[in-house]
Amino acid sequence: MTEPSSPSFVPLATYHRYPEAEMLARARAFEAELRRRRTVREFSDEPVPREVMESCIRAAASAPNGANRQPWHFALVGDPALKRRIRLAAEKEEEEFYAGRAPEDWLEALRPLGTDAKKPFLEKAPWLVAIFAESYGLTGDGSRQKNYYVTESVGLAAGILITGLHHAGLATLTHTPSPMRFLNGILDRPERERPFLLLVAGFPSPEAQVPAAALHKKAFSEICTIRD
Repeated sequence: MTEPSSPSFVPLATYHRYPEAEMLARARAFEAELRRRRTVREFSDEPVPREVMESCIRAAASAPNGANRQPWHFALVGDPALKRRIRLAAEKEEEEFYAGRAPEDWLEALRPLGTDAKKPFLEKAPWLVAIFAESYGLTGDGSRQKNYYVTESVGLAAGILITGLHHAGLATLTHTPSPMRFLNGILDRPERERPFLLLVAGFPSPEAQVPAAALHKKAFSEICTIRD
């Protein structure tokens, strides 16, 4: 029987501590930066350098994750033909969703956002990022290696990616047609990877608008309790 390897540690060399006043200033600046973020559905077709997308994906891959298994895959898609195939497949699922699969209370909740089955942004925006959650990995000899806290880990990475793209000056849209297994076939991803999110990224159209309802955020007292 193979003995389990003992933990190996190195000094924490990347941490920077700031004076208290600077901490507060940085926290408030970050809050203000993120409160500007809005989901948009109207994108420009203006190109975005691939290097920007790659850097944001590398940042997302720094997310905390279960047992450091890093159970994610980011399929970065800029090819127009692939984006077209993804749009057609997504709209097919969305048409079935709006025509009968969705319960009425869900449709009622979506009405203030003005969404429907048409998803032109999947072709118009310069980049799509299909984020996959990997249920298990493969070792060097092809054996299965279980991943842990997969949904939580991939959700954290997706949040960092959205934040990074906003910080870089781009707009995003989270799209989750259901089911999304068509992404495995179009993007040649293995069955052990489950589509988690389809993220649209690019510059907003000059005519872009956002739903007025989406501007309302819950009061701090509704989202946070403090015990100090």
